[in-house]
Amino acid sequence: MNEYAPKVLLTGSTGFVGGRLLPQLLKAGIVTRCLVRSVRKFNTVTRNGHEAEVMAGDLLDPESLKRALDGMDAAFYLVHSMGGRSIADYKKYLEHDVQAATNFVAAADAVGLKRIIYMGGLGELGDNLSEHLRSRQKVAEILESGKARTTVLRAANIIGAGGAPFEMLRHMVERLPVMICPRWIDTRGQPIAVDNVVEYLLGSLLEPATTGLRLDVGGPDIITYRQLMQIYARVRGLRRLIVSVPVLTPHLSSYWINLMTPVPAGVVMPLLEGLKNEVICRDRRILELVPIRLIPMQEAICTALTEVQAGPGKLPSVQACLWR
Repeated sequence: MNEYAPKVLLTGSTGFVGGRLLPQLLKAGIVTRCLVRSVRKFNTVTRNGHEAEVMAGDLLDPESLKRALDGMDAAFYLVHSMGGRSIADYKKYLEHDVQAATNFVAAADAVGLKRIIYMGGLGELGDNLSEHLRSRQKVAEILESGKARTTVLRAANIIGAGGAPFEMLRHMVERLPVMICPRWIDTRGQPIAVDNVVEYLLGSLLEPATTGLRLDVGGPDIITYRQLMQIYARVRGLRRLIVSVPVLTPHLSSYWINLMTPVPAGVVMPLLEGLKNEVICRDRRILELVPIRLIPMQEAICTALTEVQAGPGKLPSVQACLWR
């Protein structure tokens, strides 16, 4: 056990990013408490003989948050709503995000929490920002308003097996020889591999100089979503025609993609809305504060595919990935 490491509360420990971060925290010898809705359903992770503490609670239950945060030095805030099963639920989920962040700050102030590390959304501020990205910015502002010093890591699409951006990409390219897409697929972005996100989160906790900063995080590739689909097709040896048209709205596209993939329309829509905003790292301080090897998108896609145990199409072997 690292006696100098902070005691940490991890929210979102069953999620796409949090589930990967938890074993890395334990591997580093960090005392970790997981906030979960159901202790019975939570699968305990053990690393190097150390096991996470598990506590039941809910971000919409202020008293349970106080109990969970009591005695902790820092907290990872990795909970946010992409949306519900349908588009109609979308605004309700955004409202829950704001209330949850408000409750968290109040509880953190009450127990004297020192640090919060939040994974937010990358995007330039302005009137053209999508509702989803505006919500991520709002949550960041709420978390920064408390006494705890907040580190905000701002990321674009996070690519990894099980994540909504990758699953949408995977099913679309696998199933559709011809893809009719919104014109926003030609907007540039800077996606990041989920393994790099985990490294940045852990590094931010262990590097005091990141305290209180907003830091942009992204992979080494600045590409359009069209190019991301082309990379996937190339890795899989697929020939695909991608056509962009100006008439597809996010609503129509969401329902269409929902028919083609297992990703719900309420989750697809914020992803598509985000494509209209260029999401590129402008502040690169993280490269010096937490130096890591950035994973190219071709490698990230290969890694995600090899993690998938079952899915449409034949998965690539290690030798099939050109980066090996």
